[in-house]
Amino acid sequence: MSKKTNAPVQEFEYKAEMKQLLDLIVHSLYTHPEIFLRELVSNAADALSKARFSSLTDGGLMAAAGEDAIHITLDKEKLLFVIEDSGIGMSEDELIANLGTVAKSGTLGFMQSLQEQKQELDGNLIGQFGVGFYSVFMVTENVTVETRSAQEGSEGLRWQSSGQGTYTIEKIEKNERGTRISFTLKEEYKEFAEEYRVEQVIKKYSNFVDFPIYLGEKQLNSVTALWQRPKSELQEGDVHEFYKFISNDFEDPLDYLSVSVEGAVSFKALLFLPQNAPMELLYRQGELENKGPQLYVKKVMIQNECRDLLPEYLRFIAGVVDTEDLSLNVSREVVQSSPVMAKIRQILTTKILGWFEELAVEQPEKFKTFYKAFGPIVKIGLNTDFTNRDKLIELLRFESTKTGEGEFVTLKEYVARMGGEQKEIYYHSGAGRAQLLANPNLEYFQNRGIEVLLLSDPVDVFVIPSIHEYDSKPLKSIEKADIDFSKETTEGEEPVAENLLVPLLAKFREALGEDIADVVESHRLVSSPVTIVGGKDAMDSQMERMMKMMQQEMPAAKKVLEVNPRHPIIRNLSGMIIANADNPLINSAIRQLYEGALLLEGDLSSTTGFVQRMNELIEAATLSR
Repeated sequence: MSKKTNAPVQEFEYKAEMKQLLDLIVHSLYTHPEIFLRELVSNAADALSKARFSSLTDGGLMAAAGEDAIHITLDKEKLLFVIEDSGIGMSEDELIANLGTVAKSGTLGFMQSLQEQKQELDGNLIGQFGVGFYSVFMVTENVTVETRSAQEGSEGLRWQSSGQGTYTIEKIEKNERGTRISFTLKEEYKEFAEEYRVEQVIKKYSNFVDFPIYLGEKQLNSVTALWQRPKSELQEGDVHEFYKFISNDFEDPLDYLSVSVEGAVSFKALLFLPQNAPMELLYRQGELENKGPQLYVKKVMIQNECRDLLPEYLRFIAGVVDTEDLSLNVSREVVQSSPVMAKIRQILTTKILGWFEELAVEQPEKFKTFYKAFGPIVKIGLNTDFTNRDKLIELLRFESTKTGEGEFVTLKEYVARMGGEQKEIYYHSGAGRAQLLANPNLEYFQNRGIEVLLLSDPVDVFVIPSIHEYDSKPLKSIEKADIDFSKETTEGEEPVAENLLVPLLAKFREALGEDIADVVESHRLVSSPVTIVGGKDAMDSQMERMMKMMQQEMPAAKKVLEVNPRHPIIRNLSGMIIANADNPLINSAIRQLYEGALLLEGDLSSTTGFVQRMNELIEAATLSR
C-alpha cells in the first residue's frame, strides 16, 4: 500500500469545458455503466504496452516488480473496487494532461450535439473520443489514482477527485512503477463488487487484452495472438470477439481475412471488414486519415492505427499486421519511408482486393452489404491507385434502368447485354433513382430498350468520367449533346417540315435570349416537349452542381435546350407562331417550358416567377370563349 508523505497537497480546478464534459457523461448521456470497467482495463493495458515497448528501446526505465499484468481487487462488504497495473505510470505533468483536461479537441461539442438531439452516448464511442477514464464517475463519487512513472528518478503521486470541479495531487511513497485506481462504488452499482459480474464484463469486452487480467488469483482473460494462428485453427466466435475488442464495434464483422506471407518480407495479419461504415464518415465528413490496422513488430504494438499499411481508400479495414522485418524502435518517419512497409502495403492491397472479388463471386449478398457501406470510399481509389485501377473497375457496381432499386450491375454485365449496334456505355447522374428515372433525357434510351447506368452517389461524378472507356466502349453521359442519336422518326410519324421548324426554333431563341446557348430539334425526346442538355464541352448537370458546392463563385455554364417538335404543346406553339408571332402567350409558354426543364434538373433558382407565370397561363386557358 502506498504511504502519504509530508509534502503539501495541491488543488487544481478543472477547466470549464472539463466540468461540462463530466456533467454530460455522468448525468445526461451515458447509460451503460459497465463500460467503466472496459475503459479502466483498456487504459491499464495501454500503460503496460507502453512500458513493454519503452523497455526495449530505453535502458533508463524502472523494471516491473513482477509480471506485466492487471490486477483487480474487490471488497463486497465495503463496495471497494481496485484496479492496478505495473505499466508506464504517470508524472505530475502527465496526470494533469491525462486526467485534468479533455483528451481530444471537439469532444465536448460532439457530446453536446448528442444531448441536443436527445441521443444516448453509445458505449462504443466513449473510448474513441478520449474520455474513457471519466466514465468511472458514473459508478462512484470519489476516485483515487496512485501512480509512479517508470522513468528513473520519478516520485509517487496521488490524484484524487469527486469529478465536481477540482482535483488534488500530492506526493506519496510508492516503490513500484505503475498505476493503482481505487474507489467505493455507489450503492446502486454494488453489482460491480461481485466477482461473477466483473468476470462477465471482462469476458465480454476485454477477453483479448494482451496482458493477463487477474481477479485475486484467477486469470479472467485469454491472452492470445489470434493473428499468429493458422486459419484452420481460428474459431469464428473468438475471431468475432477479437474484432470487437480492437475496433470498439458492438457488431460482428461482415467478414475477415487471415494472411500469412513469407518471402521478401514476412508478416501475418488478421483483417476485418465491418458491417457498417465507421462513425467518422458521418461525424468527420468522410475523413479516414487516422484509421488503419494496428502495426505490431514481434507481437509488440508499434502503432495503434497505422495509416501506412493501406492506401486511404482501404483504411476502413480493421485488424492487426505483425512483422519481424522492422526494428522495435522504428520511428514514425522510418515507417513511412521503409521499403518493408511499402512491400507489406502492396501485398495487403492486392490480397484485400482479391478478397472483395471472392466475396462478389462466392457470397454476392455479403458483397452487396459491403458495397452499399463502403463502395463510395473504394471508388476514390480509381483516381489515386493507378496500379490497381483495373481491379477496382471490375469491383464497381451500379443501379441501372434494367435493375430494380438496390440491385446492381457491373460494367462487364452491362457490355455483355449491349445491343449489336450500341457502341457506347451510357450513364446518367443525379440526386436519386426516382429523380433520374423521371428525367426526359432518358426517354430515347427507354423507348429503344438501351440500358443506362444510374449514378446517384456524389463521388460518381468525379470518378466515373475518368474511366473514359471499358472494353473499348466509351462511357458517355446521356446529357451530352454530341451523342449520335438516330434521326429516324417513329413509325407512322412524318418528319417536321423545315418551314415550320425554322421559325419555331428561332422564336425559342428569341424568347430565351442569353439564358441558353442554343435551341435545337430533339431526337432523344419521346413524350416530353423539351429538355436541357450540356453542350459538347460542358460538364453534365450533376458535376456542375458538385463543383458549385465546392466553388461558390463558379459561373453556371449555358446549356442547350432541345425541343420535341412532335409533341402536342410544341405543335400548338408552332401554329400560334404562324397565326400571330407577337402573341404574348407564346413567350410566356416558352419561358415556362424552359423553367420547367430547369425544375426537373434541380437547377431552378427561384420558383416565384415560375408559379406566377403558370397561374397566368392557366387563367388564359380557362377564359370563356
